[in-house]
Amino acid sequence: MSFGNVSEPILCAPVQLRSVLDECNSAFENRNLDGELWLKGRYSPTPTIIEAAQALYRGHNVAEISRSDSSSNSLSKTSEAISKIINESRANKRKSICFLTGVPGAGKTLVGLNIATQHTESVGDTYSVFLSGNGPLVAILREALTRDKVAAEKARGNPIKKSSVMSEVKAFIQNVHHFRDDCLQDLSTPPREHVALFDEAQRAWDLKQTSSFMKQKKGVLNFEQSEPAFLISCLDRHPDWSVVVCLVGGGQEINTGEAGISEWIDAILNEFQHWDIHISPKLHDSEYRAVENIEKLQRLDRVYWNNDLHLSVSMRSFRAEKVSHLIKALLDQEVAAASSLVQEIEHKYPIVLTRDLPKAKAWLKAKARGSERYGMLVSSQAYRLKPHGIDVRPQIDPIHWFLNGKDDVRSSYYLEDVATEFQAQGLELDWACVTWDADFRHTENGWEHWSFRGERWNRIRQQERQNYLKNAYRVLLTRARQGMVIVVPEGNIEDHTRKSEYYDSTFEYLRGVGIPTL
Repeated sequence: MSFGNVSEPILCAPVQLRSVLDECNSAFENRNLDGELWLKGRYSPTPTIIEAAQALYRGHNVAEISRSDSSSNSLSKTSEAISKIINESRANKRKSICFLTGVPGAGKTLVGLNIATQHTESVGDTYSVFLSGNGPLVAILREALTRDKVAAEKARGNPIKKSSVMSEVKAFIQNVHHFRDDCLQDLSTPPREHVALFDEAQRAWDLKQTSSFMKQKKGVLNFEQSEPAFLISCLDRHPDWSVVVCLVGGGQEINTGEAGISEWIDAILNEFQHWDIHISPKLHDSEYRAVENIEKLQRLDRVYWNNDLHLSVSMRSFRAEKVSHLIKALLDQEVAAASSLVQEIEHKYPIVLTRDLPKAKAWLKAKARGSERYGMLVSSQAYRLKPHGIDVRPQIDPIHWFLNGKDDVRSSYYLEDVATEFQAQGLELDWACVTWDADFRHTENGWEHWSFRGERWNRIRQQERQNYLKNAYRVLLTRARQGMVIVVPEGNIEDHTRKSEYYDSTFEYLRGVGIPTL
């Protein structure tokens, strides 16, 4: 029996078929299989975010494309809750903002796309737009939807130009910065969309970063709004109603100026107290870094707590829904919890540890079946993996890396180019190899944070930058749907930038919580 309760193929001659079937039947004699139900059953694998987006764009809904279990129910309930808020805001001429939370891979992006695809006709006043500041995600989703529609039309005998499809898709999925720039052209006219869904809202810029960008890139002096405040103000221009939906991931801020959810709440408290606020109770959790600001919301009249605005079940890690909890425990150094979770998921979602990169690559290839996608992930600060053939400086084209096949050297399958947290956030692989460098080291005093500059490692002491680095590893360690191998390389006594102590303690920590070694 191989991994996933799928047996290896059995080669037999025709005359042996009966005995092979008898042998298989005997091996599974304790399984109660109803033949009639099995024949009538529906093959319903969990789709990738790309497959799900394609299905939604074809007119399906989240209930049709997800498994018939708690994840499907949760997605449907959350979509219905947001649709209800949109309909009530429209009927009552109210302005509303929703905060949707969820564990990594739970389907926040999926819910946003589901709502947006329900309102894609620009003639209606509920016309919506899906916005993301994640450039790779936007580019990949646009390309995937375009390729899918072009292929579908061709199959129907109706060839269509890729450029015309891409133009249509770009109106549906927009880069949040382009949306912002359009709104800057005229500061009084409302956008045509009444509903805006902001993916990864926690990554929106704070006032300092927004003001700096406006001055340097747009020539706008003394810009005095954070990105969340300005984006809400764009929808606030509508004289009747509008809805903003913030899709929020905890512990996902990975770049300078990304303010977390607090900046959105500050904007509401300071400028938009006339808006209705629909909020997930989980925003109280520590990884959202908004506890103090949420307490301030309590004094407002129109705050509505809604349990349906939290997605607690991971779709990405469909073999083990507790992978995200394990990674949180690992990063928070909750050793007992991490050890327990490793044991709980080991037969469902394999995680293995090695110091040998070639061995890790072989493991990936052996595990992946059919078209299952695998690839290598590293921190953007992993500058001393170059001796292992890993260079983070060249920027990959995420479209080629995530979408192209095994015959393309630019694809993830070749295991030559690596994706960092910036290219991988919001996306996923079936199997991942996460290679750990000395930028994030475990010591007897806890995690240490380092940045390589010039010829040596420099200690990161600023709390904000430490959070970004920790979150980078959180992103990397939660990208795989089926399993992953973690590589912590050996040090080298001849290289002062790769001393053994930089790596050994991290390896021992991961092994100590029970992750098995290859």
